[in-house]
Amino acid sequence: MATTPEEDDEHPVEPARSAEEVRTRHASNREAWNEAAGSYRRRLDQDIAALRAGKSTLRPQERANLGDLRAWCRRAIHLQCASGQDTLSLWLEGAAEVVGIDISDVHIENACRKGEALGAPATWYRCDVLEAPAALDGTADLVYTGGGAINWIQDLDSWARTVGRLLKPGGVLHLLDDHPFLCVFEADDGNLVLRDSSYLDAAVASKGWPASYIPELSGDTHGQSWKYEQQWPISAVVMAVQRAGLILDFLGEHREGYWDIFPGVPKSVLRNLPLTFSLMARKPAAK
Repeated sequence: MATTPEEDDEHPVEPARSAEEVRTRHASNREAWNEAAGSYRRRLDQDIAALRAGKSTLRPQERANLGDLRAWCRRAIHLQCASGQDTLSLWLEGAAEVVGIDISDVHIENACRKGEALGAPATWYRCDVLEAPAALDGTADLVYTGGGAINWIQDLDSWARTVGRLLKPGGVLHLLDDHPFLCVFEADDGNLVLRDSSYLDAAVASKGWPASYIPELSGDTHGQSWKYEQQWPISAVVMAVQRAGLILDFLGEHREGYWDIFPGVPKSVLRNLPLTFSLMARKPAAK
């Protein structure tokens, strides 16, 4: 059984082994993300202006996988929606209605302000995605997640079952995220070096955030909340989705990333690595 880590910046832990431990880690992640989401609040006006100008944050690979949302997506449910920029981008891309679910109170407050400012057909829920409201069951044409999301989930089978219950028969799961193989590397003076980290079951607890992401919460981490990450190998994701009764339609590994994951490392080096992966699966049609 993993215990509370010692007071350092990053500490390996065992993967969560019980439902109670999953809840405890998710609750700690909630506090950490409430701290982090304050930085998102400071750019609310900028984010709203971008959405009003029609600037979607969906990535090219997502557009290639999903096609024209106007043709098939009435309701999109975004799990781990953060402050709603990607959620509202799904609306810009053609989803008739969007629903965002996130564990962070501050993220959901930000998302609500964006949705109201745009007059968007958007609904927001502050809860653990594993506890998504039963009222949403069987209503989603699309369950969408990605962009550094799945590593915060401590129970992958429960996550996949949640996806399955939210989808309509014939509905689609879409995931685009960092390739989990990257967890074995770190950047050191412009070079990639191996970390003491396992691709198969790496789990860490940490405080603070990268300076390239949230600089004000890097450095001195005293008083910040612990956050827990679990790197899931692609095989674990695929098998969890299949155990939940979904049918795998697409699995891709991509050279294209969406953020500067290894600052200072030349692109000529990174192009030899899979930076992201995407997955699509569907709920079987009703008989």
